[in-house]
Amino acid sequence: MALLGQIRERSIFLIIVIGMALFAFVISGVFTNDGGGGSISEPIAKVNDVEIDLDLFRFNVEQTERNYNFSTLKSVDVVWNQTIRNAVLENQYKLLGIDAGIAQLEEIISSNDAFLNDQRFLNESGFFDFGLFTNFIISMKTNNPEGYENWKAQESQLISMAKQNIYLGLVRSSAIFSDFEGKFAYHTENDNVSIEYVQIPYSLIPDSIVRVSDNEIKKYITQNQDKFKRNQTRSIDYVLFDESPTEEDILEQRNSLEKLIGNRIEYNDVSKLTDTILGLKNTNDISGFVSQHSNIPFDSIYKSKGELVSEYADILFNLNENNIFGPYIEGNNIKISKMIDQKKDGSIRASHILISYKESVGASNLILRSKEEAKQKAFEILRQIRRNPKIFNEVASKNSDGPSKNKGGDLGFFQEGFMEKSFFNFVNTNKVGKTGVVETKYGYHVIKITDKEDVVLLANIVQELIPSESTSNQIFKNATDFEIKSLKSNREDFKSIAQNLGIDYKHVDYLNILDEQIPGLGEQRQIIKWSFSENSEVGDIKKFNLSSGGYAVVKISKIRDTKIAEFDEIKEEVRNKLIIQKKSDLLFKKYKSNKSIDELSKKSNQGIQTASALNQKNSVLSGSGQEPYIIGASFALKENKESKLLVGNKGLYKIKVISKETAPDLASYLAYRNSLRTNENARINSEIFNALKMSSEIEDNRFLYY
Repeated sequence: MALLGQIRERSIFLIIVIGMALFAFVISGVFTNDGGGGSISEPIAKVNDVEIDLDLFRFNVEQTERNYNFSTLKSVDVVWNQTIRNAVLENQYKLLGIDAGIAQLEEIISSNDAFLNDQRFLNESGFFDFGLFTNFIISMKTNNPEGYENWKAQESQLISMAKQNIYLGLVRSSAIFSDFEGKFAYHTENDNVSIEYVQIPYSLIPDSIVRVSDNEIKKYITQNQDKFKRNQTRSIDYVLFDESPTEEDILEQRNSLEKLIGNRIEYNDVSKLTDTILGLKNTNDISGFVSQHSNIPFDSIYKSKGELVSEYADILFNLNENNIFGPYIEGNNIKISKMIDQKKDGSIRASHILISYKESVGASNLILRSKEEAKQKAFEILRQIRRNPKIFNEVASKNSDGPSKNKGGDLGFFQEGFMEKSFFNFVNTNKVGKTGVVETKYGYHVIKITDKEDVVLLANIVQELIPSESTSNQIFKNATDFEIKSLKSNREDFKSIAQNLGIDYKHVDYLNILDEQIPGLGEQRQIIKWSFSENSEVGDIKKFNLSSGGYAVVKISKIRDTKIAEFDEIKEEVRNKLIIQKKSDLLFKKYKSNKSIDELSKKSNQGIQTASALNQKNSVLSGSGQEPYIIGASFALKENKESKLLVGNKGLYKIKVISKETAPDLASYLAYRNSLRTNENARINSEIFNALKMSSEIEDNRFLYY
């Protein structure tokens, strides 16, 4: 709010600047005369009585989800912050008459690398041409309507950015610092004082002898409410009915998978004959068989033992060809696996140093060497490495033209088909440790083979372990019965009913209105929304179908709508503050009569300490920590003068100034004035939004829709 006050104090200056430097720009469709249409949807928010359109908000959330792969609630949070920022700033634009037009838009677009490097917008000289860009946008309306709609959304963001630049420029222009302020900053940083001091730490008084009553705590909270503001929260109790398969269900799935291993006879209703259906053991169409019976399609990539993420990796890796293992359980799945093929040293790890030349594929424009020069350099490096193999990584980092140079040339493990044929032939036919030069279309490669692993190819039939229909029905019945019993018990015996039935009972505190996750249940937004709904009350009970499967019967155990934190939540924090305060009072009363630093040292049995070259820019007192008041008081004293007893953060202090050094005045304080302005501008950029947000009336309706 201090920043906002500063802006208001200088509002006359702002108005003068605006009046002299600005003219109105109209931006409603810079390249077209398109008008906007309003939405009849209820607003997602109101900012100073201006409604925020729900449909547009949802569109931006969906775009954010797609573009950044965020969760829905994460996307909502990102879009919300940007939307509120734009809204509160838009209010300032209207108040100050700020608008942006094609000139401002051109300035922003012409400084954006994405546009500057787009070949469509470059003239014959290779420079960005705003006219070409404008014509492209106009033509896109007819030729690419979808692209045009995306552009309009982007244009709106660019216009907002242009307005923001104007506004922040005006605000920053009000940050003027005088020679006096520059001089003050200079002396704050460069004037020094050296002191002697006695510290009487608060820890001298044990916490056990300082009593703080609940009434004292409540009084402090009442007098300092702004320090303890909280968002509304909910507490819930819940019982989980997990929809897991029984042992009988698992046995049934195991038997079903076993039937897929061997051949089976089926009657054909069309031919009226019996057909032999080949099983996994005998089928010639592995890919088709796996696709038909497995939740996961056939993976044709060979795997090393380390890549078989399974407790059965040793067994699987050592199967003989065409042997089958399983059914076996792995996580939430039941599987059978067939060994298809094995390759000795089929996965290879190597490092390389790429020496490319001007005509080689993918070569940078900065590479001017010829093919012959590249070849010579590659063999020179090979000779160097063979003399000293340990320097390979270092040489790769300095000389390689490939992206792996940052990893010392390491390419990791790879198999046949992942590298150029000549490259793979070399590493495949030579032993670990071998070095050599190979030519590909990318240039010359100095190669070192670093490791080899055996690999196998497995066909896996993977099916999720699921409960049978009868098991699911029983779980539903159990959850429903619990819900009914809880409702009939006047909602007071929720916990005891659970305990009597031998069901785990969970309690969760301090859920926020826009939370996604519930401990023990995962992402269950529906439960959060219900607990914060307008008609919800303490004691309400409801059964929910969980997105992860199964059911949860939930009870609202506490509603906190107050804006002030509850007593139990903050009482210990306040108690500690008041204990320090009381310790300070007791110590002050005991030692205030001591006239000198020497006397205080003797009476308190605390030694006299020294601190040299203190300045007001650094508030750390050596041996005591952050003590800005004590350091500030030192500068108010004359040399050889002692202070009264002072109250600090870590204890009481009595100080004596040993020496003071005032820095010599400068001919100009322009550098310090500029430094103050730079720091203030950075602060304005980071704090202006928070200041405007605090002064705005914001109605948040997100919880109604998400």
